[in-house]
Amino acid sequence: MRMLLLKSLLKSPLTERPPEVSDAAVEELAQALHRASRKKLGRSLSIRAIDAGSCNGCELEMNALSNAFYDIERFGIHFVASPRHADVLMITGPVTKNMCDAMQKTYDAAPHPKWVVAIGDCAQNGGCFAGSYAVMDGVSKVLPVDLHIPGCPPRPIEILRGMLSLLESASK
Repeated sequence: MRMLLLKSLLKSPLTERPPEVSDAAVEELAQALHRASRKKLGRSLSIRAIDAGSCNGCELEMNALSNAFYDIERFGIHFVASPRHADVLMITGPVTKNMCDAMQKTYDAAPHPKWVVAIGDCAQNGGCFAGSYAVMDGVSKVLPVDLHIPGCPPRPIEILRGMLSLLESASK
């Protein structure tokens, strides 16, 4: 036991390095996203996350937007629990047959203007789950998709860039 304790004291901790993106770049991108949402909506951006049957890799990256490094809440961009308060439906994973009706009801409950964002390769075309008997493939088979953010999984900075491009193209 003593040897184990001594080893743990002498070794460096096993943690991941922080993301390579600089703090200033993330802050500038999040501020641009906040300005675009204020211009388009007149208020902050609200996001409703929907897991349509994924492996949770994309959810981890999407939830990283709320961690201490990215902290998009400081710019007024927040995740909401109800689709009735959402501007963006952020969908991850291939759409399973059991989620089709639930996704449609969620889409119908969201107020206008609303956008659908498909996060990751699975949400775009089924990814590694394509062709499965339980999967309808991508989100676009069920709902009209306004933006696809590719990657397996996409990094949080790519999700922010995608959201900014969505708002900028919608405001024209």
